[in-house]
Amino acid sequence: MDQIKGKSGILSLRKSLALYIALFVVVALVLSGVTAAFCNDAARKIYASYPPSGEKYYLTNEKGEQLGEGGYIGTAPSPLTERDSRLAGLLEHIPIVMAPVYSVLCILAAVFLFYQNRLKGPIGELKRASEKISQNDLDFTISWDREDEMGELCASFERMRSALAGNFSRIWRSMEERGRLNAAFAHDLRTPLTVLKGYAEILGADSSGQVRETAATMSRHLSRMEKYVESMSSLRRLEDVRPEPKEISLQPFLTSLYESAEILCRQKGKRAKLSNRTFSRQFWLDTEFLSQVSSNLVSNAVRYAESEVEISFEEISSAETDRGILLTVTDDGPGFEKEMLSRAFSPYATGEGGVSGHFGLGLYICKILCERHGGWIQVENISSGARVKAFFGGGREKGC
Repeated sequence: MDQIKGKSGILSLRKSLALYIALFVVVALVLSGVTAAFCNDAARKIYASYPPSGEKYYLTNEKGEQLGEGGYIGTAPSPLTERDSRLAGLLEHIPIVMAPVYSVLCILAAVFLFYQNRLKGPIGELKRASEKISQNDLDFTISWDREDEMGELCASFERMRSALAGNFSRIWRSMEERGRLNAAFAHDLRTPLTVLKGYAEILGADSSGQVRETAATMSRHLSRMEKYVESMSSLRRLEDVRPEPKEISLQPFLTSLYESAEILCRQKGKRAKLSNRTFSRQFWLDTEFLSQVSSNLVSNAVRYAESEVEISFEEISSAETDRGILLTVTDDGPGFEKEMLSRAFSPYATGEGGVSGHFGLGLYICKILCERHGGWIQVENISSGARVKAFFGGGREKGC
Protein backbone atom coordinates (compact mmCIF):
# COMPACT_ATOMS: atom_id res chain seq x y z
CA MET A 1 0.00 0.00 0.00
CA ASP A 2 2.92 2.35 0.70
CA GLN A 3 4.15 1.75 -2.87
CA ILE A 4 0.69 2.59 -4.20
CA LYS A 5 0.66 5.72 -2.08
CA GLY A 6 4.10 6.75 -3.34
CA LYS A 7 3.27 6.15 -6.99
CA SER A 8 -0.10 7.90 -6.76
CA GLY A 9 1.58 10.90 -5.16
CA ILE A 10 3.14 11.91 -8.49
CA LEU A 11 -0.10 11.49 -10.44
CA SER A 12 -2.94 13.94 -10.91
CA LEU A 13 -6.00 13.46 -8.69
CA ARG A 14 -8.04 12.02 -11.54
CA LYS A 15 -5.40 9.48 -12.51
CA SER A 16 -4.71 8.66 -8.89
CA LEU A 17 -8.39 7.94 -8.20
CA ALA A 18 -8.55 5.74 -11.32
CA LEU A 19 -5.46 3.84 -10.10
CA TYR A 20 -6.97 3.24 -6.66
CA ILE A 21 -10.25 2.00 -8.14
CA ALA A 22 -8.48 -0.27 -10.69
CA LEU A 23 -6.31 -1.87 -8.02
CA PHE A 24 -9.23 -2.50 -5.72
CA VAL A 25 -11.33 -3.89 -8.58
CA VAL A 26 -8.53 -6.44 -9.06
CA VAL A 27 -8.72 -7.17 -5.33
CA ALA A 28 -12.51 -7.64 -5.68
CA LEU A 29 -12.00 -10.09 -8.57
CA VAL A 30 -9.42 -12.07 -6.59
CA LEU A 31 -11.70 -12.24 -3.57
CA SER A 32 -14.60 -13.34 -5.77
CA GLY A 33 -12.45 -16.07 -7.34
CA VAL A 34 -11.19 -17.30 -3.96
CA THR A 35 -14.74 -17.32 -2.57
CA ALA A 36 -16.08 -19.24 -5.60
CA ALA A 37 -13.27 -21.84 -5.35
CA PHE A 38 -13.85 -22.31 -1.62
CA CYS A 39 -17.63 -22.67 -2.03
CA ASN A 40 -17.29 -25.11 -4.95
CA ASP A 41 -14.83 -27.25 -3.00
CA ALA A 42 -17.12 -27.29 0.04
CA ALA A 43 -20.10 -28.26 -2.15
CA ARG A 44 -18.12 -31.10 -3.81
CA LYS A 45 -17.24 -32.46 -0.37
CA ILE A 46 -20.91 -32.48 0.61
CA TYR A 47 -21.89 -34.32 -2.55
CA ALA A 48 -18.96 -36.75 -2.19
CA SER A 49 -20.16 -37.78 1.25
CA TYR A 50 -23.22 -39.36 -0.39
CA PRO A 51 -22.25 -42.49 -2.52
CA PRO A 52 -24.32 -43.12 -5.63
CA SER A 53 -27.07 -45.78 -5.45
CA GLY A 54 -27.90 -48.59 -7.91
CA GLU A 55 -26.79 -52.15 -8.85
CA LYS A 56 -23.10 -52.83 -8.58
CA TYR A 57 -21.30 -55.34 -10.75
CA TYR A 58 -18.01 -57.02 -9.99
CA LEU A 59 -15.48 -58.90 -12.11
CA THR A 60 -14.58 -62.38 -10.89
CA ASN A 61 -11.89 -64.91 -11.74
CA GLU A 62 -12.34 -68.55 -12.70
CA LYS A 63 -12.77 -69.45 -9.10
CA GLY A 64 -15.59 -66.88 -8.68
CA GLU A 65 -13.51 -64.57 -6.57
CA GLN A 66 -14.33 -60.86 -6.69
CA LEU A 67 -11.85 -58.65 -8.51
CA GLY A 68 -11.61 -54.88 -7.73
CA GLU A 69 -14.19 -52.60 -6.27
CA GLY A 70 -16.75 -53.20 -8.96
CA GLY A 71 -18.84 -50.55 -10.68
CA TYR A 72 -22.35 -49.24 -10.83
CA ILE A 73 -24.54 -49.61 -13.85
CA GLY A 74 -27.39 -47.13 -14.17
CA THR A 75 -26.31 -45.18 -11.05
CA ALA A 76 -28.45 -42.49 -9.44
CA PRO A 77 -27.21 -39.93 -6.88
CA SER A 78 -28.18 -40.60 -3.31
CA PRO A 79 -30.68 -38.10 -1.94
CA LEU A 80 -29.18 -35.41 0.39
CA THR A 81 -30.56 -34.64 3.79
CA GLU A 82 -32.57 -31.44 4.05
CA ARG A 83 -29.77 -29.73 5.98
CA ASP A 84 -27.05 -30.68 3.49
CA SER A 85 -29.30 -29.80 0.58
CA ARG A 86 -29.80 -26.26 1.94
CA LEU A 87 -26.08 -25.92 2.66
CA ALA A 88 -25.11 -27.04 -0.83
CA GLY A 89 -27.58 -24.58 -2.39
CA LEU A 90 -26.23 -21.79 -0.21
CA LEU A 91 -22.65 -22.55 -1.25
CA GLU A 92 -23.70 -22.36 -4.90
CA HIS A 93 -25.29 -18.89 -4.45
CA ILE A 94 -22.64 -17.31 -2.22
CA PRO A 95 -20.19 -16.56 -5.12
CA ILE A 96 -22.99 -14.91 -7.12
CA VAL A 97 -23.98 -12.67 -4.20
CA MET A 98 -20.48 -11.87 -2.98
CA ALA A 99 -19.13 -10.69 -6.34
CA PRO A 100 -21.05 -7.35 -6.34
CA VAL A 101 -20.59 -7.02 -2.55
CA TYR A 102 -16.82 -7.30 -2.95
CA SER A 103 -16.95 -4.77 -5.78
CA VAL A 104 -18.86 -2.18 -3.75
CA LEU A 105 -16.71 -2.65 -0.64
CA CYS A 106 -13.48 -2.42 -2.60
CA ILE A 107 -14.59 0.71 -4.45
CA LEU A 108 -15.59 2.31 -1.11
CA ALA A 109 -12.21 1.31 0.32
CA ALA A 110 -10.48 2.83 -2.72
CA VAL A 111 -12.37 6.11 -2.31
CA PHE A 112 -11.68 6.18 1.44
CA LEU A 113 -7.94 5.58 1.01
CA PHE A 114 -7.84 8.12 -1.83
CA TYR A 115 -9.38 10.72 0.47
CA GLN A 116 -7.08 9.83 3.37
CA ASN A 117 -3.92 9.87 1.25
CA ARG A 118 -4.63 12.64 -1.26
CA LEU A 119 -7.32 15.00 0.07
CA LYS A 120 -7.51 14.97 3.88
CA GLY A 121 -4.08 16.52 4.43
CA PRO A 122 -4.36 19.51 2.08
CA ILE A 123 -8.01 20.14 2.99
CA GLY A 124 -7.06 20.28 6.68
CA GLU A 125 -4.14 22.58 5.83
CA LEU A 126 -6.41 24.94 3.88
CA LYS A 127 -9.06 24.89 6.61
CA ARG A 128 -6.53 25.86 9.27
CA ALA A 129 -5.18 28.58 6.99
CA SER A 130 -8.65 30.03 6.34
CA GLU A 131 -9.39 30.10 10.09
CA LYS A 132 -6.16 31.97 10.77
CA ILE A 133 -6.87 34.47 7.99
CA SER A 134 -10.38 35.05 9.35
CA GLN A 135 -8.71 35.96 12.67
CA ASN A 136 -6.35 38.39 10.88
CA ASP A 137 -3.40 36.11 11.62
CA LEU A 138 -1.13 35.94 8.59
CA ASP A 139 2.02 34.81 10.40
CA PHE A 140 2.08 31.26 9.02
CA THR A 141 2.92 29.35 5.85
CA ILE A 142 1.04 26.77 3.79
CA SER A 143 3.12 23.91 2.39
CA TRP A 144 2.09 20.72 0.60
CA ASP A 145 4.80 18.68 -1.13
CA ARG A 146 2.61 16.95 -3.71
CA GLU A 147 2.74 18.15 -7.30
CA ASP A 148 -0.93 17.53 -7.99
CA GLU A 149 -3.99 19.75 -8.12
CA MET A 150 -4.17 20.06 -4.31
CA GLY A 151 -0.49 21.00 -4.23
CA GLU A 152 -1.16 23.71 -6.80
CA LEU A 153 -4.17 24.92 -4.78
CA CYS A 154 -2.10 25.09 -1.59
CA ALA A 155 0.64 26.95 -3.47
CA SER A 156 -1.95 29.44 -4.79
CA PHE A 157 -3.36 29.87 -1.27
CA GLU A 158 0.16 30.52 0.04
CA ARG A 159 0.72 33.16 -2.64
CA MET A 160 -2.58 34.80 -1.66
CA ARG A 161 -1.60 34.70 2.05
CA SER A 162 1.77 36.24 1.24
CA ALA A 163 0.13 38.97 -0.84
CA LEU A 164 -2.38 39.71 1.95
CA ALA A 165 0.41 39.87 4.50
CA GLY A 166 2.30 42.31 2.29
CA ASN A 167 -0.80 44.44 1.71
CA PHE A 168 -1.65 44.50 5.42
CA SER A 169 1.89 45.57 6.24
CA ARG A 170 1.74 48.36 3.69
CA ILE A 171 -1.69 49.47 4.92
CA TRP A 172 -0.49 49.41 8.52
CA ARG A 173 2.59 51.44 7.67
CA SER A 174 0.42 53.87 5.70
CA MET A 175 -1.98 54.27 8.64
CA GLU A 176 0.90 54.80 11.03
CA GLU A 177 2.43 57.34 8.71
CA ARG A 178 -0.88 59.12 8.26
CA GLY A 179 -1.39 59.21 12.00
CA ARG A 180 2.04 60.70 12.57
CA LEU A 181 1.44 63.19 9.76
CA ASN A 182 -1.90 64.25 11.25
CA ALA A 183 -0.32 64.64 14.67
CA ALA A 184 2.55 66.70 13.26
CA PHE A 185 0.12 68.79 11.16
CA ALA A 186 -2.09 69.47 14.17
CA HIS A 187 0.89 70.34 16.32
CA ASP A 188 2.46 72.69 13.77
CA LEU A 189 -0.82 74.53 13.21
CA ARG A 190 -1.33 75.44 16.85
CA THR A 191 1.36 78.13 16.95
CA PRO A 192 0.31 80.11 13.84
CA LEU A 193 -3.34 79.82 14.88
CA THR A 194 -2.51 81.24 18.29
CA VAL A 195 -0.60 84.12 16.68
CA LEU A 196 -3.44 84.85 14.25
CA LYS A 197 -5.96 84.71 17.05
CA GLY A 198 -3.90 87.28 19.00
CA TYR A 199 -3.80 89.59 15.99
CA ALA A 200 -7.58 89.18 15.57
CA GLU A 201 -8.10 90.24 19.19
CA ILE A 202 -5.87 93.30 18.63
CA LEU A 203 -7.84 94.23 15.51
CA GLY A 204 -11.07 93.73 17.42
CA ALA A 205 -10.01 96.48 19.80
CA ASP A 206 -9.76 98.98 16.91
CA SER A 207 -12.25 101.80 16.93
CA SER A 208 -13.16 101.31 13.27
CA GLY A 209 -16.40 99.34 12.88
CA GLN A 210 -15.32 97.70 9.64
CA VAL A 211 -12.05 96.53 11.20
CA ARG A 212 -13.87 95.10 14.23
CA GLU A 213 -16.31 93.25 11.95
CA THR A 214 -13.41 91.82 9.93
CA ALA A 215 -11.67 90.78 13.15
CA ALA A 216 -14.85 89.05 14.39
CA THR A 217 -15.11 87.12 11.13
CA MET A 218 -11.45 86.11 11.41
CA SER A 219 -12.00 84.97 15.00
CA ARG A 220 -14.93 82.75 14.01
CA HIS A 221 -12.93 81.03 11.27
CA LEU A 222 -9.88 80.71 13.49
CA SER A 223 -12.02 79.07 16.19
CA ARG A 224 -13.32 76.66 13.60
CA MET A 225 -9.77 75.83 12.54
CA GLU A 226 -8.82 75.26 16.18
CA LYS A 227 -11.69 72.80 16.55
CA TYR A 228 -10.56 71.04 13.39
CA VAL A 229 -6.99 70.75 14.70
CA GLU A 230 -8.33 69.43 18.00
CA SER A 231 -10.42 66.83 16.15
CA MET A 232 -7.32 65.61 14.31
CA SER A 233 -5.50 65.24 17.65
CA SER A 234 -8.51 63.40 19.10
CA LEU A 235 -8.52 60.91 16.23
CA ARG A 236 -4.83 60.23 16.82
CA ARG A 237 -5.42 59.60 20.52
CA LEU A 238 -8.47 57.47 19.75
CA GLU A 239 -6.33 54.90 17.91
CA ASP A 240 -4.65 53.95 21.19
CA VAL A 241 -7.68 53.90 23.47
CA ARG A 242 -8.70 50.54 25.02
CA PRO A 243 -11.69 49.79 27.27
CA GLU A 244 -11.16 49.14 30.97
CA PRO A 245 -14.35 47.39 32.13
CA LYS A 246 -15.17 47.42 35.82
CA GLU A 247 -18.10 46.20 37.86
CA ILE A 248 -20.68 48.93 38.31
CA SER A 249 -24.15 49.33 39.78
CA LEU A 250 -26.06 49.33 36.52
CA GLN A 251 -29.30 51.09 37.38
CA PRO A 252 -27.79 54.23 39.01
CA PHE A 253 -25.38 54.57 36.09
CA LEU A 254 -28.15 54.33 33.47
CA THR A 255 -30.21 56.81 35.47
CA SER A 256 -27.33 59.30 35.36
CA LEU A 257 -27.04 58.85 31.59
CA TYR A 258 -30.77 59.54 31.16
CA GLU A 259 -30.59 62.61 33.39
CA SER A 260 -27.74 64.01 31.29
CA ALA A 261 -29.72 63.31 28.12
CA GLU A 262 -32.78 65.00 29.63
CA ILE A 263 -30.73 68.15 30.35
CA LEU A 264 -29.46 68.25 26.74
CA CYS A 265 -33.03 67.92 25.44
CA ARG A 266 -34.39 70.58 27.79
CA GLN A 267 -31.72 73.07 26.70
CA LYS A 268 -32.90 72.74 23.09
CA GLY A 269 -36.60 72.69 23.95
CA LYS A 270 -37.05 68.99 23.18
CA ARG A 271 -38.77 66.30 25.22
CA ALA A 272 -36.82 63.22 26.42
CA LYS A 273 -38.45 59.82 26.76
CA LEU A 274 -36.79 56.92 28.62
CA SER A 275 -37.23 53.18 28.10
CA ASN A 276 -35.24 50.89 30.45
CA ARG A 277 -35.39 47.13 29.85
CA THR A 278 -32.39 46.03 31.91
CA PHE A 279 -32.59 43.63 34.87
CA SER A 280 -29.08 43.17 36.30
CA ARG A 281 -27.92 45.02 39.39
CA GLN A 282 -24.20 44.67 38.66
CA PHE A 283 -22.55 44.76 35.25
CA TRP A 284 -19.02 44.88 33.80
CA LEU A 285 -18.66 47.96 31.58
CA ASP A 286 -16.34 50.80 30.73
CA THR A 287 -18.54 53.68 31.86
CA GLU A 288 -16.46 56.28 29.97
CA PHE A 289 -17.06 54.50 26.66
CA LEU A 290 -20.82 54.19 27.15
CA SER A 291 -21.12 57.75 28.50
CA GLN A 292 -19.29 59.26 25.51
CA VAL A 293 -21.34 57.31 22.98
CA SER A 294 -24.59 58.19 24.75
CA SER A 295 -23.67 61.87 24.84
CA ASN A 296 -22.75 61.93 21.13
CA LEU A 297 -25.87 60.11 19.99
CA VAL A 298 -28.22 62.19 22.13
CA SER A 299 -26.54 65.45 20.98
CA ASN A 300 -27.02 64.43 17.33
CA ALA A 301 -30.65 63.44 17.94
CA VAL A 302 -31.41 66.70 19.75
CA ARG A 303 -29.94 68.70 16.85
CA TYR A 304 -32.28 67.08 14.29
CA ALA A 305 -35.39 66.18 16.35
CA GLU A 306 -38.63 68.06 15.88
CA SER A 307 -39.91 67.65 19.42
CA GLU A 308 -38.94 64.33 21.04
CA VAL A 309 -35.91 62.10 21.60
CA GLU A 310 -36.32 58.57 22.94
CA ILE A 311 -33.45 56.90 24.81
CA SER A 312 -33.70 53.15 25.34
CA PHE A 313 -31.45 50.84 27.39
CA GLU A 314 -31.88 47.11 26.87
CA GLU A 315 -29.93 44.23 28.41
CA ILE A 316 -29.33 41.45 25.90
CA SER A 317 -28.59 38.01 27.28
CA SER A 318 -29.37 34.96 25.14
CA ALA A 319 -27.70 31.99 23.47
CA GLU A 320 -28.08 33.58 20.02
CA THR A 321 -26.41 36.93 20.81
CA ASP A 322 -23.56 38.30 22.89
CA ARG A 323 -24.38 39.55 26.35
CA GLY A 324 -24.30 43.31 26.81
CA ILE A 325 -26.16 46.63 26.84
CA LEU A 326 -27.99 47.93 23.77
CA LEU A 327 -28.41 51.72 23.66
CA THR A 328 -31.02 52.96 21.18
CA VAL A 329 -31.54 56.67 20.45
CA THR A 330 -34.51 57.66 18.27
CA ASP A 331 -35.55 61.13 17.10
CA ASP A 332 -38.62 62.38 15.21
CA GLY A 333 -36.60 64.47 12.75
CA PRO A 334 -36.24 64.15 8.96
CA GLY A 335 -33.93 61.11 9.20
CA PHE A 336 -30.63 60.43 7.46
CA GLU A 337 -30.13 61.42 3.87
CA LYS A 338 -29.64 58.45 1.55
CA GLU A 339 -26.00 59.30 0.92
CA MET A 340 -25.31 59.70 4.64
CA LEU A 341 -26.67 56.26 5.45
CA SER A 342 -23.91 54.67 3.36
CA ARG A 343 -21.07 56.72 4.89
CA ALA A 344 -22.42 57.67 8.30
CA PHE A 345 -19.44 56.14 10.11
CA SER A 346 -16.76 57.64 7.87
CA PRO A 347 -14.57 60.32 9.48
CA TYR A 348 -15.56 63.88 8.59
CA ALA A 349 -18.83 62.69 7.04
CA THR A 350 -21.57 65.26 7.58
CA GLY A 351 -24.73 66.21 5.77
CA GLU A 352 -24.45 69.86 6.82
CA GLY A 353 -21.71 70.90 4.43
CA GLY A 354 -19.45 71.85 7.32
CA VAL A 355 -21.33 75.09 8.03
CA SER A 356 -22.63 74.18 11.50
CA GLY A 357 -19.30 73.72 13.25
CA HIS A 358 -19.62 69.93 13.27
CA PHE A 359 -16.92 67.91 11.54
CA GLY A 360 -18.78 64.61 11.19
CA LEU A 361 -16.66 62.73 13.75
CA GLY A 362 -19.35 61.83 16.29
CA LEU A 363 -20.59 58.60 14.72
CA TYR A 364 -17.07 57.63 13.66
CA ILE A 365 -15.88 57.94 17.26
CA CYS A 366 -18.94 56.02 18.49
CA LYS A 367 -18.19 53.22 16.04
CA ILE A 368 -14.61 52.87 17.28
CA LEU A 369 -15.65 52.91 20.94
CA CYS A 370 -18.40 50.31 20.40
CA GLU A 371 -16.11 47.96 18.47
CA ARG A 372 -13.32 48.31 21.04
CA HIS A 373 -15.88 47.35 23.70
CA GLY A 374 -16.82 44.18 21.80
CA GLY A 375 -19.93 45.63 20.22
CA TRP A 376 -21.31 47.35 17.13
CA ILE A 377 -23.36 50.34 15.98
CA GLN A 378 -26.12 50.71 13.35
CA VAL A 379 -28.05 53.61 11.86
CA GLU A 380 -31.42 53.46 10.10
CA ASN A 381 -34.37 55.56 9.07
CA ILE A 382 -37.79 54.77 10.44
CA SER A 383 -41.21 56.10 9.56
CA SER A 384 -41.04 58.83 12.21
CA GLY A 385 -37.36 59.84 11.98
CA ALA A 386 -33.95 58.26 12.57
CA ARG A 387 -32.69 55.56 14.90
CA VAL A 388 -29.18 54.66 16.05
CA LYS A 389 -28.40 51.43 17.92
CA ALA A 390 -25.13 50.99 19.83
CA PHE A 391 -24.28 47.68 21.47
CA PHE A 392 -21.62 47.24 24.19
CA GLY A 393 -20.45 43.75 25.06
CA GLY A 394 -20.26 43.13 28.80
CA GLY A 395 -21.15 40.69 31.53
CA ARG A 396 -20.70 39.71 35.14
CA GLU A 397 -17.06 38.71 34.70
CA LYS A 398 -14.22 40.97 33.70
CA GLY A 399 -13.23 40.65 30.06
CA CYS A 400 -16.67 39.47 28.92
